[in-house]
Amino acid sequence: MKGKETVLPSTIKNKEKRSELHAKLKHQKKAEKKKKAKARDAAEKRALELGEEPPPKKTPRTIENTRELDETVCKPDDEELFVGNDADEFSCILKEERLPKILITTSRFHSTRGPAFISDLISVIPNSHYYKRGTYDLKKIVDYANNKDFTSIIVVHTNRREPDALLIIGLPSGPTAHFKLSKLVLHKDIKNHGNPTSHQPELVLNNFTTRLGHRMGRLIQSLFPQNPNFRGRRVVTFHNQRDFIFFRHHRYIFETKESKQPESKGKKDEPEPKEKVIARLQVCNSDLFNPTLQNTM
Repeated sequence: MKGKETVLPSTIKNKEKRSELHAKLKHQKKAEKKKKAKARDAAEKRALELGEEPPPKKTPRTIENTRELDETVCKPDDEELFVGNDADEFSCILKEERLPKILITTSRFHSTRGPAFISDLISVIPNSHYYKRGTYDLKKIVDYANNKDFTSIIVVHTNRREPDALLIIGLPSGPTAHFKLSKLVLHKDIKNHGNPTSHQPELVLNNFTTRLGHRMGRLIQSLFPQNPNFRGRRVVTFHNQRDFIFFRHHRYIFETKESKQPESKGKKDEPEPKEKVIARLQVCNSDLFNPTLQNTM
């Protein structure tokens, strides 16, 4: 006799029976998982009692450890990469031969959270200036920015009254990168947020290891000055993971707390309190980018 075929909850039209079957299958799956864990613990305990090596633990399958090896990962001894760095569009800024100057504008459609997002951008990126878009075409804005010695243009796109994309244009000859925005958290929406100062921030770029990631990292790096002021304790982080860029803006906070030593018997002298320094981070902004890069404007 053939065993009963398992009925999927999605094939049942009745809502109550479907939810009942779903709960039953979930309970069975949980019981099987618990049974396997007990058997695994018993086998490990038995092996330790017999003086044998316990069975090796299985490594869970994740997206990170199942990814195929990328052939475009940059290597430390890649001479071609270093030669390209000296001749690309960002070399004059990264060598501090030219100071970054950023023009920020918007699309022609207004949004409710757009002004707050732009003020956050201005507080994060030093030497950035906001200009109203009006009815000007993007080509005219690029010509104006070139005449005024701007190094980059950031265009904030909106959809349904919500900022949903960033367009970063390198001047004078590119490249242009388009970033999709998701899970945008503004400065004012963070509980107990920190207040950024006017000091130039420290920039942290993490996991930009491929050829495209290296170029994207240099584009982001060209937006910030190369001489951070560590007195301001500001940190701007761009973390690349699975082609998504996570953005965070933090401030270091150092707190000093006094801790008293326990009193010892037979001594009349009071113990001197010891100072304990605690360092923590205060969040100022956070966001998520999904980038695409174009070589020409």
